[in-house]
Amino acid sequence: MSEAVKKYQVNISNRDIHFKYEILEKIECGISLSGTEAKSVKDGKCNLKDSFAIIRNNAVVLKNMHISPYDKGNINNVNPTRDRILLLNKNEILKLLNYVKQGGYTLIPSKIYTKGRWLKTELCVCKGKKLYDKREAIKKRQDERQMNAFKMQDIR
Repeated sequence: MSEAVKKYQVNISNRDIHFKYEILEKIECGISLSGTEAKSVKDGKCNLKDSFAIIRNNAVVLKNMHISPYDKGNINNVNPTRDRILLLNKNEILKLLNYVKQGGYTLIPSKIYTKGRWLKTELCVCKGKKLYDKREAIKKRQDERQMNAFKMQDIR
């Protein structure tokens, strides 16, 4: 791969999503960004930690996603946490609307990545985990670490 292609491969992920939520479905969608925002995302200056999506006026709107202002930008820089529209077709929006209307489901972006020259967002339909499920996940992770440590000792 050439130097320019490697430079603009973006893969920003929300690492908390697997701990806090149970993922039911994933949908790939485009994202509407201004020019300086797209440049800043391609530089990796984006945070998905507390972001979520809502459906308003038959459009999916991404809220609380922080994109740092572009370093070389000027007056064209916009508010870092402004609402951004996700690009989906009508059938996909209706499918997401049915999940949200059922109750207990939320729309969380799990990652932003490049596909060709376009920036894409992976939107997940999630259900929140209970506290005891989170504790169980922590215990399972600790057990796996101990098993791997014992395996490493056996190899030596």
